[in-house]
Amino acid sequence: MTAQTYWAEYAWLGGSVRPDVVIVVASDGRITSVRPGCPVPPAGSVTLRGLTVPGLANAHSHAFHRALRGFVQAGQAGPAGQPDRPGHPGAPDSFWSWRTVMYEVADRLTPESYFELARAVYAEMAMAGITCVGEFHYLHHAPGGTRYDNPNAMGEALIAAAAEAGIRITLLDTCYLSSGFGAEPDRHQLRFSDGSADAWAERAAALKENGTTRIGAAIHSVRAVPVDQLGTVAEWAEGRSAPLHVHLSEQTAENDACVEAHGFTPTRLLADHGVLGPRTTAVHATHLTPGDIRLLGHSGTGVCMCPTTERDLADGIGPAAELQRAGSPLSLGSDSHAVIDILEEARAMELDERLHTRTRGHWTAPQLLRAATSDGHAALGWGTDTGRIEVGALADLTTIALDSVRTAGPPPRLGAETAVYAATGADVRHTVVGGRHVVRDGAHQLVPRVPEALAESIAALHG
Repeated sequence: MTAQTYWAEYAWLGGSVRPDVVIVVASDGRITSVRPGCPVPPAGSVTLRGLTVPGLANAHSHAFHRALRGFVQAGQAGPAGQPDRPGHPGAPDSFWSWRTVMYEVADRLTPESYFELARAVYAEMAMAGITCVGEFHYLHHAPGGTRYDNPNAMGEALIAAAAEAGIRITLLDTCYLSSGFGAEPDRHQLRFSDGSADAWAERAAALKENGTTRIGAAIHSVRAVPVDQLGTVAEWAEGRSAPLHVHLSEQTAENDACVEAHGFTPTRLLADHGVLGPRTTAVHATHLTPGDIRLLGHSGTGVCMCPTTERDLADGIGPAAELQRAGSPLSLGSDSHAVIDILEEARAMELDERLHTRTRGHWTAPQLLRAATSDGHAALGWGTDTGRIEVGALADLTTIALDSVRTAGPPPRLGAETAVYAATGADVRHTVVGGRHVVRDGAHQLVPRVPEALAESIAALHG
């Protein structure tokens, strides 16, 4: 790309809102100058009207779950034993019945259809101000477990989809070997499994990084990776200085099964096998003991909260404030994509904590924005390259309107509070990734007809 200059009406710099900010971007996509207090936009600059913040990071995504939106949200419980399909109106509903419907959709995906769906999903993310996604990817093989000619066809489809949608991706290639403690994968899960952690590591090692792609690792959960193979995944990530993510204690049933099988909580099991640490992020971490919280915090393990999914699936409210006090950095994810809105995730983390404790003010708006930006990017292995509007950083920017029906009224100096507590993804006007204007005035510049693309991809899967 060529060098570009942006003029931001307001920008969030160093934790405060500054007016009239000129941001100069070099041809390599990095910021070379940040100058507040320039009321006249320079000649040739692009105006970003509203509040510009560092690009939002979606630290936990399952792209194919977007095809479930609207199909599994009913949550209406019928009489006990009613023979309706799990996850549909009239049936007793839970995380586990939702999972049944999720598997049905997963069974229908091919590399080609996954690319089409994911491109539209990532375009939706860009339109909501997300500049980087952490894709927790376990749909590796064909249904039944047969390998594609290219064993990484599904992962490469996701990487290509993110590139065409104009956002960064950290592909968290996920090891998934078991349906439960000591149990073989069921028929749906066969396409997730490589057979062993060593085979997973060999396949994942063939994935390639580029300027907008990082490769990380994931342990699906302690129930899905046998205890004697946890270390293999952790060592793979450690040897590459790559991020390592893991679903942790999302359901009490998993905790109970882990204690029954091993005598320890999932957190202790991960700690004993070298999984925890500063490059590791635990996703959900909803049902933890005080000892679990200490293990995560003292090891510097991050935690990704996904409030809209956790409430949609009736998982519970995780101890986010306690985890942060113990030393765990917090990030945010849209997970199942019941909605794709990182501003909503940030606000929900605070509001859920208020409901749980009946007290207010657990995080300031700037702290919540940091979870949505710099701490999210760090969890995805981008370090200080992204998540800040500073010289040397990649020019990943999100501009939020301050004059919509949701955001109008408060003075601009309260822009962080307005963004967190009033704005939604629909208020995002501009998204810039590496200096490239991906979303302009609310319209995606690379993927045409995003709503139609989503509708067509999802309709094809539900056939």
